[in-house]
Amino acid sequence: MDAEPEELGFDGQRLERIVPHFRRYVDEGKLPGWTVVVARRGRVAFHAHHGLADMEAGRPVADDTIWRIYSMTKPITSVAALMLYERGLLELTDPVARYIPSFGDLRVYRAGSAVNPGTVPASEPMRIWHLLTHTAGLTYGWHHAHAVDEMYRAKGFEFGCPPGMDLAGACDVWASLPLLFEPGAEWNYSVATDVLGRVVEVASGQRLDAFFAEEVFAPLGMDETAFSVAPDEVDRLAALYTPNPAGGLLRNTAMGDKATREPAVLSGGGGLVSTAADYHRFTQLLARGGELDGVRLLSPHTVAYMTRNHLPGGADLADIGRPISADRTYQGIGFGLGVAVVVDAAAAKTLTHEGEYAWSGLAGTAFYVDPAAEVTAMFFTQALPSPRTAPIQPQLRTLVNQALVD
Repeated sequence: MDAEPEELGFDGQRLERIVPHFRRYVDEGKLPGWTVVVARRGRVAFHAHHGLADMEAGRPVADDTIWRIYSMTKPITSVAALMLYERGLLELTDPVARYIPSFGDLRVYRAGSAVNPGTVPASEPMRIWHLLTHTAGLTYGWHHAHAVDEMYRAKGFEFGCPPGMDLAGACDVWASLPLLFEPGAEWNYSVATDVLGRVVEVASGQRLDAFFAEEVFAPLGMDETAFSVAPDEVDRLAALYTPNPAGGLLRNTAMGDKATREPAVLSGGGGLVSTAADYHRFTQLLARGGELDGVRLLSPHTVAYMTRNHLPGGADLADIGRPISADRTYQGIGFGLGVAVVVDAAAAKTLTHEGEYAWSGLAGTAFYVDPAAEVTAMFFTQALPSPRTAPIQPQLRTLVNQALVD
């Protein structure tokens, strides 16, 4: 820790409630192990581990454990796009087709089956801000909620991409499939940030991994964040687990081992691995308005703009969103440029403050930044899908904020 909790306005005994609360999820076989980090005003007030990073090997969670952060990649890709926006290399209103021509002839689903869908031409171009806000009309195959989701799966897109395909090829296939709705009309969690990653490549003239490494990770000192784990560091990678119908957890080798190989598709929507220390530096960049240790990636005005609600008409996700998770509230939550934003804490029924922004990952990782309280918090585990029997995100907020006493 950087400071005693009391120095930062926390009641240390109340903050310690985090440990027994989340420990029981390990004891009940719902999580293999976890790490929690809570900071205020840039100083770590609480840092704890419990359980195992690898249950079969008996390897405990440690400070240097490497985690698959899945969709916590998305805010990093969004920051990269906004860096290019600040440099005048793209506009938020630019049509995506300016960078990926296959998005120039979009059609929108109206009726029918996945085999024989009825579609109409899109009346509005898909724009960069649609990608950043998940209002593009794209989807994920793993939603299993719509005929278009089924079409994604039929093309080989569920939890990954077909073998032999790169990011440019994946984008062309997604552009050929119908949109769920007119761009800008609704919110649906989707491959939009993967498409945004391809826009970053075209606008910058660099592969996404190179842009991240040179423009984001090296300046921030995020030396252990990448699209795969180096061969000599594999023994630090947490194992990936899924629920066992009979109780407990099963190791998911098929998905878990992907992190040990360089991917063909550089997924800006979910491809990174990282450590708690590295991702902490990214949260501090955001909390400090785009600057950390003398390195500035974004203007504070851009970060403020990124972390306000950009949904049409000031709507929240309950108004125009398509639900994707049972443990995430939609009332009182808007969406900014790459992050969810609390617009009404009372409506959200979560102990937090308006203006808090956050996102999470498929295997149970989560973070939030609360500017009003000057608090950041992170949770790391590797249980796939994000465990609905363990409502990590709202409980983490409650446990942190009930300990905040100044």
